[in-house]
Formats: sequence, C-alpha cells, structure tokens
Amino acid sequence: MAREPDLNILGEPLHPCGTDPVTGFYRDGCCSTGPEDRGSHTVCAVVTAEFLDQQRRVGNDLITPRPEYDFVGLKPGDRWCVCAARWRQAYEDGCAAPVVLAATHRGATRIVDESTLRAFAVDVPGDASTLLS
Repeated sequence: MAREPDLNILGEPLHPCGTDPVTGFYRDGCCSTGPEDRGSHTVCAVVTAEFLDQQRRVGNDLITPRPEYDFVGLKPGDRWCVCAARWRQAYEDGCAAPVVLAATHRGATRIVDESTLRAFAVDVPGDASTLLS
C-alpha cells in the first residue's frame, strides 16, 4: 500500500509541524503518514503542560528524553505530530492540546471528527509561554 497524498484537513498541501524538535513519524518535520505509521501520527498539536501530564498518566510519556530513539522530550509550546487516537483520548479527558490545522494530515479525520479538530484550531502564538497552563 502506498503513502497517502500529504494533504492537510483543509485540503491543501501539508504544512510542516515542527523542526525543533523534529517531529513526524518519518522525522521530516511533517505529520505525514503511510502504511508503516500504525499509530497515525497525524495531528499537529501545540503541546501544553496539561496535555503532557495527561499523556504521561495514560502511559504515553512525551516529556522524558529517550536518546535511543533520538527523542529529546517535549516541553509546553512544542509542536508535535501526535497519534490521532492519543489526541482524541486527551480530548475525552478534557486535556486536548491546540491543533495546527494546516499541519494536521487529513488522515486524522478517520479517528477524530474534523469539527472537533477545528474547535481546537490555533495559530501558534509568538509567545509559547502562554501555553504553560
């Protein structure tokens, strides 16, 4: 099975999600997906402290560095391609992170309703410290 076209949920070419740290299933900075991406790392989230804490509580520690996987650990304000099901789980727990629609792959809508993603849409603020709470 071939990779899907890299389109965002707006129907446009997928924008980069983050390069510091470099994100994406393919570690190309984009929330691209393909048959190897069983977790559907398709939601470009601007992670908050609340989201990171919730993810750690449910067994998805995104804070602790894992050098063996070239993972530096995330901090509030980082943009990261998260698994659509994990984002939905955070949403259901009341801890959803803001979503960058232009950088969120359209494949995410197979797992999360587009209207829900749109409800959490943000432009990334110039001062990411506003995302600490």
